[in-house]
Amino acid sequence: MQGSANLNLMIKAARKAGRALVKDFREVENLQVSSKGPGDFVTRADREAERIIKEDLMEARPNYGWLGEETGEIEGTDPTRRWIVDPLDGTTNFLHGLPHWAVSIALEHKGEIISGVVFDAAKSELFYAEKGLGAYMNDMRLRVSGRSRMIDCIFATGVPFAGRPTLPATLQDLARLMPVCAGVRRWGAASLDLAYVAAGRYDGYWERGLNAWDVAAGALIVREAGGFIAPIREGHDPVASGSMIAANGEIFDGFTRVIRNPQ
Repeated sequence: MQGSANLNLMIKAARKAGRALVKDFREVENLQVSSKGPGDFVTRADREAERIIKEDLMEARPNYGWLGEETGEIEGTDPTRRWIVDPLDGTTNFLHGLPHWAVSIALEHKGEIISGVVFDAAKSELFYAEKGLGAYMNDMRLRVSGRSRMIDCIFATGVPFAGRPTLPATLQDLARLMPVCAGVRRWGAASLDLAYVAAGRYDGYWERGLNAWDVAAGALIVREAGGFIAPIREGHDPVASGSMIAANGEIFDGFTRVIRNPQ
């Protein structure tokens, strides 16, 4: 895909941050780790990756706003556009030496995500999309799976940890879903869960308690690959609310009923 100037800027920043993260990942045992709370660690590598991305994006587009996991929100002189960035999604995987983590960058325009990049640097897989132009992984066009029977489908989610309040609801979801599907995976990186739905590797994904930077880019990539996105609670924005359902069109309605049904 011939991307816009903004998408090319995002890809360049994601690759640059990814290279720095890979270098630190090889020396994971030497990382300086500080705790932000139970089960939520921030590393020197995480902060450095955000610095690299912020420097590149804000230097090129100084009037845009910014929302980053580590550095928070900055209002731009252009109130219609902002970057939404997770420099290291899957921090716990990273700290444990598990090669499943990603850089996630989205561009929002007038409240809508118009460009998204999710870079899995450990596997050299770059997922990206622009509104109306399709979704890609490296140079390959992405398409959600075509499976139409729940019993044939694999789903992804994030199981809450360390006493998070969404754990009971998630356990209830699993009790309803597991008997009617082919399996559930919990790999610990929401941006990659969504990218994998777009690539047809997963058939669907749901999770509660998310932040905009976790899912903004991935949600666009799913939509541009032909998938559907919805909030778990009807009437909410799926990115802003932090509770999301994503799936291919064949099983979306049935999957949504299972997740939303508390009985």
